Amino acid sequence: MWWRRQGLRFRLTVAAAAVLALALALSASVLLSVLDRALMDTVDESTRRQADAVRVAADAGTLTSPITTHDGTIVQVIDAQGRITHVTYGADRLVPLLDAQARASALREGEARLLDGRPYAIPGFLRVIVLSADHGQTVVAARPITEIQTSLATAGRVLLVGTPALLVLLAVASWLMIGRTLHPIAALRKGAADITHTARSRRLPVPQSRDEVHSLATTLNGMLARLEEAEQRQRALVSDAAHELRSPLASIRLQLEVALGHPDGQDWQETAEGVLEDAMRLSRLAEDLLALARLDERGGVPARREPVDLDEVVRQTVDRYAEARLTVCDPVVVRGDALDLSRVLTNLMDNAVRHTASKVEVALTADGVLTVTDDGPGIPEQDRERVFNRFTRLDSGRSRDEGGAGLGLAIVRETVRAHGGTVALEDAAPGLRAVVRLPVSR
Repeated sequence: MWWRRQGLRFRLTVAAAAVLALALALSASVLLSVLDRALMDTVDESTRRQADAVRVAADAGTLTSPITTHDGTIVQVIDAQGRITHVTYGADRLVPLLDAQARASALREGEARLLDGRPYAIPGFLRVIVLSADHGQTVVAARPITEIQTSLATAGRVLLVGTPALLVLLAVASWLMIGRTLHPIAALRKGAADITHTARSRRLPVPQSRDEVHSLATTLNGMLARLEEAEQRQRALVSDAAHELRSPLASIRLQLEVALGHPDGQDWQETAEGVLEDAMRLSRLAEDLLALARLDERGGVPARREPVDLDEVVRQTVDRYAEARLTVCDPVVVRGDALDLSRVLTNLMDNAVRHTASKVEVALTADGVLTVTDDGPGIPEQDRERVFNRFTRLDSGRSRDEGGAGLGLAIVRETVRAHGGTVALEDAAPGLRAVVRLPVSR
């Protein structure tokens, strides 16, 4: 729990320092071990060459007394009776460096041995090589390794002092580098804290470096832009909805006030019909707003994804309109919500029937293309995309109709997009053609 309460910068620095300390400790250990092995191998090789040279001379009977070596190697030549016959200058002539049993063991193993030289008046340790010569003679060669041990000890002390210093230096560098790396994140946090619910067009600071933090800031700014757009759309929807609700409510209030103010001369049947008409307009508006709210809540995803016989939906919907004629209706199966798809066609049919001069033609082809064509006044080309916006009504008589709030085509586009399709308006010369393309389920 203590570790989790610490800051990210502290945890990253400590973790990096711990890993680095372990790596440096292992590296120092391996370095000293390899250095020790390499130096010992060098000493053993040099001592073995000296011992081999003495053995060759012993076999040839050309040994000098004392034996001369150029690198300070101590050599003893021992005969078959265990007596020392030849030595280097300053070596013991009475006591062999290794007794008979130790010499026999060294000959069998063929490896160098470590020997404490202090009992032989030699300071420090020795590396001893034993070789067998002719006539039962044995050559014992030894070389002091005091200098090697001193060098290793010095290297160990240097590593013991230098490794912590290097660790501290790298920890400080890690602390500074991590701090600079996290600085853009701190700027993002501060920028996010400065954004309030009343702020407009606020964005998070984007660092200049093209790294993960830059991508994060760009993504978050994109999210803020989408949230701001959604908020603006919501505010516009609320404002437009309030404006649309005000008109029928004012009409209902006015009719009732007039009727109550002049009850004797009032035609209550006519008043009831007027109030009912405005109430129906309010009901349709509420249903449209609820449909849009559900589409927004689902985030552009249909309520259900199940196989739908689109041709059956088209037939059932067209049968409810006397002005409509079904020209082509191929069998088509799509995946989605049957009620939502029925509402799409209903909205298109209501719009077409409201403005047609004589007839409405509906066609559904096998590739999932649904068309609703009327022969009314049509819509100018520059306005055909704009009419899909919410609460959009043109000044022409085509959409300034009885009770229309400008939500029908918006619901159509949102629903079709949720089902993975597209919708567009085309010129039918005369009239208007609505074209809906839906992906067919195979």
